[in-house]
Amino acid sequence: MLNYNVKIGLCPMRRNTTPRPAKTFLTWVSAEERGKKNVEYIEKNFTTDKVTFVDTKGLGCNDLIFDDDSVDAAAKRFTEAGVDAVLIINANFGNEEAAADLARKVGKPLFIWAPLDDEYYVDGMRPTDSQCGLFGLSRQLQRYHIPFAHIPCCRVEEDTFAESFTSLVRVACMLKNFDGLRIGQVGIRPAPFYSVIWNEGELMSKFGLRIIPINLAILQDRFNAAMESKKEEIAKYIQYFKDNYQMDDLTPAYLERMACLVVTYIGIFEEFKLDVISAECWTATPQLFDGLAPCAVYGVLNDLGYTISCESDMHCAMTMVMLRAASLGEGKPFLGEFTVRHPENKNAELLWHCGPFPLSVKAPDSTARLVNQREWFRAKDGQYTVARLDQDDGNYMILAGAINTAKGPQTHGTYIWGEFDNLQAWEDRLLEGPYIHHFVEIEGDYTKEIETFCKFVPNLTVDRSVKNK
Repeated sequence: MLNYNVKIGLCPMRRNTTPRPAKTFLTWVSAEERGKKNVEYIEKNFTTDKVTFVDTKGLGCNDLIFDDDSVDAAAKRFTEAGVDAVLIINANFGNEEAAADLARKVGKPLFIWAPLDDEYYVDGMRPTDSQCGLFGLSRQLQRYHIPFAHIPCCRVEEDTFAESFTSLVRVACMLKNFDGLRIGQVGIRPAPFYSVIWNEGELMSKFGLRIIPINLAILQDRFNAAMESKKEEIAKYIQYFKDNYQMDDLTPAYLERMACLVVTYIGIFEEFKLDVISAECWTATPQLFDGLAPCAVYGVLNDLGYTISCESDMHCAMTMVMLRAASLGEGKPFLGEFTVRHPENKNAELLWHCGPFPLSVKAPDSTARLVNQREWFRAKDGQYTVARLDQDDGNYMILAGAINTAKGPQTHGTYIWGEFDNLQAWEDRLLEGPYIHHFVEIEGDYTKEIETFCKFVPNLTVDRSVKNK
């Protein structure tokens, strides 16, 4: 299952110089003071129930990494602790050799930062050149083809640091969950949907993903078994549907089967140790289970943290994982496809699907209904990220943007009206490919995180072809 806990290694560095008197150039004492101060501030102010740290206390020279031996010690500590990323802090000038060696030995995403050089003495001397050292450090990383991201040069107490560091933590969460991703493929694509074709071999070779095929006979077998042995769990979800939705006269007859399918999919996630599922839906499930539609079931599963995409859209499933991880597991991504333009607002589009949104994204003033087993409601107003990963001739890219909701006509199914800076540019890009109309939405703007994420993922690039204006 996906894991949204992130552990960051904090590694303050200094240049490997001879000892120098206080209040001179690149002194050890200034580096030690700055390293200690910044590490303590980060640990105190950014530790949460999901974010923890491993530092270098007791290693190197007064906790600073600067040579081969201290690099080996830091790499050993970070590796044994299972860090998800490393932040190098240039405490005076840093050490470009040590930084590259540490990155190679640990093998995790690398972030770098130079605290603002803000101390100057009356005789013109200064104790640090942290930003200057960052340029040398970055060039060394480039020569080794080590990807990295950086925090702008600033004081640790500034909003700039908090915003940038939090963004990088989100990126680390995205990367740890994308690495070795186990995707369940339940069924095959709907026959008319050539648009969702994907290449299993490429996904494995380019991204190290593992696709777990689960044929519909297995789904049917697990469903029948659950119906007999999981009656208490089924009853719980029957009550969930009754408590949270108004229903038409067709849906009640399906409630037991809907609840059983929820329980069945939870079991499949756990049995096959899946992170996400790309599932068949409207062409097979009704035939297997006597008219059962899985739309609202997928919404319940996504609310429970079991990420599942519909209509056998493998690329959509992968995008959902990225966006949920970008939110540290707090957001609930959903599939809202480009459907129709707003009748009056030239930059607004209906992002809609037949009824699989998580109930937690429902707008407070919208009534949740079940109409022939499908959810009907409008999602919350606010800002959303809209994104999709796709490919053309083996070239994988991701198109992403941030939108705000707009007022628009009420319609059936689950939906939002999304206002784009330049909807025509998006329409043009979708028509030119490689994208289709299926996109993933999640509350908040994670476009920066997506761009940084792609720095660390070989064979995946950010699509910058859509201009806002």
